[in-house]
Amino acid sequence: MLTAHVVYATMTGNNEEVANIVCDCLTNLGVKVTESEISQADIDEFKKADILVVCAYTYDEGAMPEEGMDFYDDLRETNLAGKVYGVAGSGDKFYGEYFNTTVDHFDDAFKQAGATSGAAKVKIDLEPYEEDIERLDKFAQGLVATAGKN
Repeated sequence: MLTAHVVYATMTGNNEEVANIVCDCLTNLGVKVTESEISQADIDEFKKADILVVCAYTYDEGAMPEEGMDFYDDLRETNLAGKVYGVAGSGDKFYGEYFNTTVDHFDDAFKQAGATSGAAKVKIDLEPYEEDIERLDKFAQGLVATAGKN
């Protein structure tokens, strides 16, 4: 059985909701899922799963969640070869070029760690709506399909 660990950072609750949707989608696909808030996440526990997911917000002009900086730094320094990852996040299009840049930063960190992307990044404007839930379902399907090939 495939396992997944979903880590989220949220200020408004939107990214916790995104993480919950991803967890539900993965569970429906037969994956055993663990979910953690980013400040409580341990990189050693995180890397035990087959599928690794981060759902995090971007605030102000491209700033990453302060409570997630230690996890981000640890992620960049961890060997995740053989792991499948995905990154999703809710942000606010009001910030223009800075919209959801944390998603890009975590995507780069996973690449640096040697993990394999299992699905295209998902960027959601504010709270997830029906079309976003459908995108997150496809995201989860991609993660599982890629992990099943490894």
